[in-house]
Amino acid sequence: MGAFLGPQKTDYRKLRSGLTIWAGSIGGRNKKCGRILCKMKTKLKIRTVALMTGAALACVIGLSSSCTRQRPSALKQIDQAALQTMVDTSARELPIPGALVLLRTPQGEFTVSYGTTLLGATSPPRADTHFRIASNTKTMTAAVIVLLAQENKVSLDDPVSKYVPGVPDGDKITITELLNMRSGLYTYDDDPEFWAILERDPTKVWSPAEVLAIAFKHPPYFPPGTDFRYSNTNYALLGLIAEKIEGKPLASCFQDRLFRPLGLKNTLLPATISNTLPDPYSHGYLYGGCSFRNLTDKPYPPEIQAAVSAGTLKPDDCTAQNSSYATAAGGVISTANDLAIWIQALVGGKVLNADYQRRWLDSVQPEVASKPQGQKYGYGISQFSWGPNTIYFHGGEMPGFNSKISYDPTNQLTLIIWSNLTVSLDGQQTANTLFVKMLDHVYVVSPLR
Repeated sequence: MGAFLGPQKTDYRKLRSGLTIWAGSIGGRNKKCGRILCKMKTKLKIRTVALMTGAALACVIGLSSSCTRQRPSALKQIDQAALQTMVDTSARELPIPGALVLLRTPQGEFTVSYGTTLLGATSPPRADTHFRIASNTKTMTAAVIVLLAQENKVSLDDPVSKYVPGVPDGDKITITELLNMRSGLYTYDDDPEFWAILERDPTKVWSPAEVLAIAFKHPPYFPPGTDFRYSNTNYALLGLIAEKIEGKPLASCFQDRLFRPLGLKNTLLPATISNTLPDPYSHGYLYGGCSFRNLTDKPYPPEIQAAVSAGTLKPDDCTAQNSSYATAAGGVISTANDLAIWIQALVGGKVLNADYQRRWLDSVQPEVASKPQGQKYGYGISQFSWGPNTIYFHGGEMPGFNSKISYDPTNQLTLIIWSNLTVSLDGQQTANTLFVKMLDHVYVVSPLR
């Protein structure tokens, strides 16, 4: 992914120090880092440094009388106007039709809106605007599975074959290995056949059996438990497991266990036959057609970039694409307001009991074994650290939409970002780029240093 492209131009897909941060994608990027059915993948590079000064250690062991002093804030003083300027500038550079940033800290709530939810209209994005959250859905699917384990309805050590027949190595793959992306199963959205079917019929209604059949035609990437690779196939299977144990559709599982208890009134897993979003909603765009072939890290061809710059080429509207191919891996529709409640509740311990919350937090493991301080992935959640800061996050990417949800429990920072353009002309995931710039803008210690 690189680091910096030059003294004046920073590639915000990568952060200095080589830590790859990606958060999920549904589509065709390098799954070694992970992603979800809608190119929910998110990558960044960030230096991970664990710091403990002598004074901090003294506090831990009770030798210092200064421990009661309030520690300096890890966050800068937030300025609404400066935030707006930064987002406006970044969005124009990408260029994005519309974007929304929702930031909550002990200083208050800050909402930044850019552009429009519909090209040709004046319709600014709002915190209650619906959009497709793509792979951020994985945080919800994983939570349902862990809740079932908490209730002794399933063991995370159970083999997949106990619930779903016909899975390659299904008697050797555990539910834990599905959750943490270590099953080795091929991700169906990498298959050119899948791309071609979706291109021919973007409104096709998909079943989990169909996407799994595509995945199972391919050999596994590696034996179960021996490596990490992001695969939407894992979460398609977890959705089926939840439905079998609960005896009801995954949409009802989400509603009964997560959405209703937390008051997420604008969040839903739509019916598979539905191609629409509730009002108010944003349209979603992608240059060059609504194909997974365009969900790559590569820049668009020079002729396309030139046409966009000249104003003669507009992005394609992908809003009506049926997202039933994603479902448990990335099918949910939500709003920034609801997602802020969700990610804070999940990371903050309001979904699981204390025992399983600890297991959930401890589930994160380095995505690359040789980089133990690098980005980590666990039960449907990513984590990375830089300087004294640690943040839990996930990302979502699919034709038309790109998003990031995150929460830093130490500094009580909630950050939700969504964009209605999946990738920029130079191949950057748009929300991911805004995410890194926001971290640089808000934290005293920047991940870009």
